[in-house]
Amino acid sequence: MITIIAAVDRRMGIGYQNRLLFHLPNDLKRFKALTTGNTIIMGRKTFESLPKGALPNRRNIVLSTNSKTTCPGAEVFPSLKEALKNCGEEEKVFIIGGATVYRQALPLADVLCLTEIDAKAPNADVYFPEIDKSIWQEKSRDVHPADEKHPYSYAFVDYVKR
Repeated sequence: MITIIAAVDRRMGIGYQNRLLFHLPNDLKRFKALTTGNTIIMGRKTFESLPKGALPNRRNIVLSTNSKTTCPGAEVFPSLKEALKNCGEEEKVFIIGGATVYRQALPLADVLCLTEIDAKAPNADVYFPEIDKSIWQEKSRDVHPADEKHPYSYAFVDYVKR
């Protein structure tokens, strides 16, 4: 089972200068709850953006075409195809970014777990690929209003392949 997980703004922006666009504590909690105990696959830049390196209690896999790349606490594979070949049948795999990895994984994914933020980031230089609604069907939507810790309203939206 391959799940893509991302937080997107109204224009499908996901990052700026290798950082998240928004800091939403509940989005981070959801990410941790869903991915802990499972496998996460990310690009090298996403790995480098993690404040403390490899995420604990998860199998960390990093994609890099540079054979000399080392990422402490993570396995490195040259392609998404190679990484997935090294995952077991029963393994729950989460694709956590960035944009290039999302584009490669979208045709292979079974589920999308998106946090849709009701705002436009002032700056975004990386975007999530377009979601084709003829392929992806919304399964659930959990809407949250803005509050003291969340400056914008947002929704946890899960999509499944039709």
